[in-house]
Amino acid sequence: MRIPALSRKLGDEMRNRMVVAGAVAAVIFGAGFAAGQAKNSFAQPKTVLQVSLIKWKKGVSDADKQKAIDGVKEMAGQIPGVKTIWLKTDRMQPRDYDTAFAIEFASRDAANGYAENPIHEKWSKAYLEIREASYSPQLTNP
Repeated sequence: MRIPALSRKLGDEMRNRMVVAGAVAAVIFGAGFAAGQAKNSFAQPKTVLQVSLIKWKKGVSDADKQKAIDGVKEMAGQIPGVKTIWLKTDRMQPRDYDTAFAIEFASRDAANGYAENPIHEKWSKAYLEIREASYSPQLTNP
């Protein structure tokens, strides 16, 4: 009677090990599959991205600088075609520039409309008074 009980116990242990091994194999396969997919996936959106690098005039207060950056967020909520904004500078290059922001437009027409919008023109007038220099290239994909 002890042999069948031992046999059943060994069978249960073997079955449990096979279930665990199968689960581990599935996780490893899934991770490898996901890594393989991520490695080769990227997008080339047709949107327009404008990145603005800013060098402030000497003596401009932090409050005025922040007001200008906050103005980008206000414009984004009011001007049609603004899709996404980035307002926090993480790293600057060239290093003698102070801050940056970026705006993603839904299309070339939206970017052109932004440039000519009275809301942008009003913001730009105040902004130009406190900046020493800036670069604002626009990028898109074919």
